[in-house]
Amino acid sequence: MIMKADGLSRRDFLRGGSTLALAGLIKPGTASPADAGAAQKSRVVLIRDVDVLDKEGSPKPAVLHEMLNAAVAALYREKDSRSAWRKIVKPGDVVGIKSNVCRPLITPPVLEEAIRGEIVAAGVKAEDVAVDDRGVRGNPVFGRATALINVRPMRTHHWSGLGTCIKNMIMFAPRPPDYHGDTCAALGAIWKLPEISGKVRLNVLVMLTPLFHSVGPHGFSKEHTWPYRGLIVSADPVAADATGARVIAAKRKAHFGEDRPINPPPHHIELADTRYGLGRSDPAAIDLVRLGWPDEALI
Repeated sequence: MIMKADGLSRRDFLRGGSTLALAGLIKPGTASPADAGAAQKSRVVLIRDVDVLDKEGSPKPAVLHEMLNAAVAALYREKDSRSAWRKIVKPGDVVGIKSNVCRPLITPPVLEEAIRGEIVAAGVKAEDVAVDDRGVRGNPVFGRATALINVRPMRTHHWSGLGTCIKNMIMFAPRPPDYHGDTCAALGAIWKLPEISGKVRLNVLVMLTPLFHSVGPHGFSKEHTWPYRGLIVSADPVAADATGARVIAAKRKAHFGEDRPINPPPHHIELADTRYGLGRSDPAAIDLVRLGWPDEALI
């Protein structure tokens, strides 16, 4: 567990961070910025807490909520999370929280509720907030949404190499299988759909117990998950996914004892940058802020 040191409280420790520019897994590319001016980097917050999981590996609601708020405050350079959430959504917004129900590694319901609670506290009417995944195209709240929050767990994936924030929007497509070709290279095109374009305010890549290796269309092995105990948060989905991909690549090398490239390669992340201009995949163009538990961060 996180201990107090030099008079710092646990909350103070979570808020402390450093900024790194790192060489990386994804090749450099040129893209339009997602959350900053063209001369600035995309800001990504990686937050981890050794106490976020209980003995069964389930998230502790209060700790996870605190992590979320600390990350959002750091992302928007605010002293308190309430001010940061008011930058994300406004009274009068209609908000869809795009979740992921692919079992057994789903978006934690306690995280969905934490996000919903913060959105309502920021002034959005409760009836104007909905959480959905596979039913987004028929959900009336999503149908009139002015803002989207994108939240899903990181996992290896049979078609796209990695299940990412970029890929999480595939359920908005009329025919999701149409995007499976060439290892899901065209996933970035989905973000140009009118239901999504310009509406995604926040991306939360859940790294509590990521899946770093799998085989087959629905492959899952608990032995290929590990308690990373983290969240990656950004307004830029490409930068968030590129950061998560580097963690997965590092874990695979540590586990297998050699470089074991993700297969198939998750080139939809780079192409979301270079082809579709959704954000930045080059680590040199990412302002990575690390908060909380530093051990075995792999990045």
